[in-house]
Amino acid sequence: MMKHVIYCAAILSAICGCRNANSAEVKKALQNLSQTVEEPTMALAPEESTEDAVPVNGVVEFDKTVHDFGDIGVGDGPQSCTFTVKNIGQEPIAIYEVVTSCGCTDANWTREPLQPGKTGTISATYKNEDGPVPFDKTLTVYIAGLNKPVILRLRGVVHEKKKSVEELYGAQKLGSMGLKTLSYKVPNVLQGESAGDEAKVANLGKQPLKVTFTDVSPHLTVEVSPATIPAGETASLRYTVQADPDVWGRHVYYATPVLNGKKADKALAFTALTRGNFAAWTPEQRKNAAQCIFDESTVSFGTVKAGTKAECVFTFTNKGKSPLAFYSLDADSEGVTATLPGETGAQKKGSIPVTLDTSSLPKGETVVMLTVTTNCPARPLINLFLTGLVK
Repeated sequence: MMKHVIYCAAILSAICGCRNANSAEVKKALQNLSQTVEEPTMALAPEESTEDAVPVNGVVEFDKTVHDFGDIGVGDGPQSCTFTVKNIGQEPIAIYEVVTSCGCTDANWTREPLQPGKTGTISATYKNEDGPVPFDKTLTVYIAGLNKPVILRLRGVVHEKKKSVEELYGAQKLGSMGLKTLSYKVPNVLQGESAGDEAKVANLGKQPLKVTFTDVSPHLTVEVSPATIPAGETASLRYTVQADPDVWGRHVYYATPVLNGKKADKALAFTALTRGNFAAWTPEQRKNAAQCIFDESTVSFGTVKAGTKAECVFTFTNKGKSPLAFYSLDADSEGVTATLPGETGAQKKGSIPVTLDTSSLPKGETVVMLTVTTNCPARPLINLFLTGLVK
């Protein structure tokens, strides 16, 4: 079973946040972490896209896979929504189970088989009994004819007291459009597929606001629905990234809003991580695939003077039966450069030299996480760590 991080931020914060921690403590913590963390949390394939009419394996099509209730109050009572599913295949199908992530959510669904071209529904209710907290719940939908379940999501934020649109969406303003942030994260994108998500935006003005986009990065689709937001109301910002076969690892896509015909002075940023897609691989292909094993997932650069460059090397072995390829290396800190090797043959060793420019790093104990994208179906993403002391 693949081991995931829920995300490393909290753990790394505990490790890095206290600059008084000694090197031995940092190294021990990372060794423990590396035993349980090999990959960043990944989306469950394309089903998490929020683009309208989401097809799944050519068998079914959902009108959406995420419902965002937005900002609600503790006194607003249970919140309900409905997902519509259509049989786009050639044979009858059936929804035989829907499992909620916790007892705070109820679900009902169409029980009778769906003939080709027919639709059914999945209704969900969030009980809203947990108090003023953000929530993100899942419905795991099992459908005859699909090899894996479809994941539907319910989310929102519950407030103790009702807040104005200005209070909720005034953190960032582009003209009269209010947003909580200008930067958005896209679920991991599998090559050959797409992934997306949505967020809420608001019209903080006194007149209707029509929102379109310009200067949109290739492979990014973004829209506001409804496109014209009434004064004082909210709308859904929906964004989807289609995998680019020439892009691997972390990549940032941009789109600039056009508000009532006037181009905004800032763009929105959408960050996605693209990795290999091995869903269609046979057991035989997986058995004969490359297998990357690093000698050490944590390497120390020792003690260096602030502003200097630290040099490290990660060594690995391809213990698989096919050539090993590295597509990208991403770091969670500036100043990291690396030289990725070419293909490494089966049962061969290799290395990745890494240089860390400490100019932008604070003094004290440092932990930098690197994410390597590979062609290994068992480990398409591998986390590595640089540690050391900057004086």
